[in-house]
Amino acid sequence: MTIATISTAVLSIFLILNIVLAGFVVFLERRDAGATWAWLLVLFFVPVVGFVLYLIFGQNLSRKKIFEWKDKKKIGIMEITDTQIDMLRSGDFPFHDNKTAQYKDLIYMLLVNDSAVLTQDNKVDVFTDGNKKFQSLMADIRSAKDHVHLVYYIMRNDRLGNDLLALLVEKAKKGVEVRVLYDAMGSRRLPRKFFRPLIAAGGRVSAFFPAIIPHLNLQVNYRNHRKLAIIDGAVGYIGGFNIGDEYLGLNKKFGYWRDTHLKIYGKAVYAMQTRFILDWNQASSNKISYEDRLFPEIGPMGNTDVQIVSSGPDSEWEQIKYGYIKLINSAKDYILIQTPYFIPDSSVHDALKIAVLSGVDVRLMIPNKPDHAFVYWATYSYVGELLKTGAKVYVYENGFIHAKTMIADGKIASVGTANIDVRSFRLNFEVNAFLYDQELVQELVDIFEKDASLSRALTYDQYLRRPKIIRFKESISRLLSPIL
Repeated sequence: MTIATISTAVLSIFLILNIVLAGFVVFLERRDAGATWAWLLVLFFVPVVGFVLYLIFGQNLSRKKIFEWKDKKKIGIMEITDTQIDMLRSGDFPFHDNKTAQYKDLIYMLLVNDSAVLTQDNKVDVFTDGNKKFQSLMADIRSAKDHVHLVYYIMRNDRLGNDLLALLVEKAKKGVEVRVLYDAMGSRRLPRKFFRPLIAAGGRVSAFFPAIIPHLNLQVNYRNHRKLAIIDGAVGYIGGFNIGDEYLGLNKKFGYWRDTHLKIYGKAVYAMQTRFILDWNQASSNKISYEDRLFPEIGPMGNTDVQIVSSGPDSEWEQIKYGYIKLINSAKDYILIQTPYFIPDSSVHDALKIAVLSGVDVRLMIPNKPDHAFVYWATYSYVGELLKTGAKVYVYENGFIHAKTMIADGKIASVGTANIDVRSFRLNFEVNAFLYDQELVQELVDIFEKDASLSRALTYDQYLRRPKIIRFKESISRLLSPIL
């Protein structure tokens, strides 16, 4: 048998598999139409490469609950959720702030679909600089007496990563219970030996959806994109910063890294702790059992109302996306959005366009440089449509903006890990804090306005004058946007 004959046979097998896979995508996966057509184009126009790409990017996760929801029953979350739902239905919910009561329909939706309990006695600090965020986190870890729980999408074997590891080892040796959960794809460059000192000191480490074959993880979708830190069950961190030197502005490609992260004191930390327990128990054979010390008594810390909202591909509903849409629809005066990736599905894109056409001042801020080329040019394609309706778009020029923030009317905001893109809406596990506090939200508005002064306004006329090569990149990226 000649090489040509063998090559023809192999190619024929791939083409047959390609057709079978195309049928699977169309008839069995139940994807949305945009994603279906995008994959069909990839499969038919680049059949062999498309087949491999589907194995890496296109596998579908059955919408079964991969988390043990009984943990919520143990902790008492379900009972609190049912009580709050009943009070909202009857109109007897004891709102501390009448401004929060204006959003009771949003609060109700997040309660019903995600058990996102509303807590009304939190204090929240905002970080926009990685150095300050990690200085604060390290200080809280140094003060830890009982436990430190961390989950991060990316952890690097660099200066920041090693400084954090050394501190965790020190605390573990002193008897503090340390658990670290990292995403196996986001942290794929992390050496396997990296955590050995922590494990030797008594710490626990687990990877989310690890590769079956070392160094060959084909599961690009369905990653744990969450970033949470809980110290002694009393203080929690949530937002966009991962663990790595680039988040300190030390990467020459990106320059200054502008992100948004929250430090929360109060009962909202219970929900963050619950989220960590659910994620940890899914990934680790060393399960966490309910103990009172993980949920210590916390008195009133402030006046900020908070809901911690999670979403993921195992969920029946896209809770964070629905929260974004409700937030957009609630706006009467303005909407401010900061996101590194703007690839909305039709529901979010239409909601924003309707808001602009209804007279709402919609302002969107995006980076001036890509960290993922296709995503960057797809973003510009969607931005062009928004500009056409009259929205204002700012291109951040002072480094790279990675913040995931949405603000409506200076009264309500969402800060967390979810971008405005299909991957965050449907393919990754995310967590956001929905904030109801006019004083805190005004702080976020001031941050946006400061960032706007460091940005370039992109007009629709400028967008129309973009070079043909940019138009071509946008067209290809837009075509693939449902699967990016």
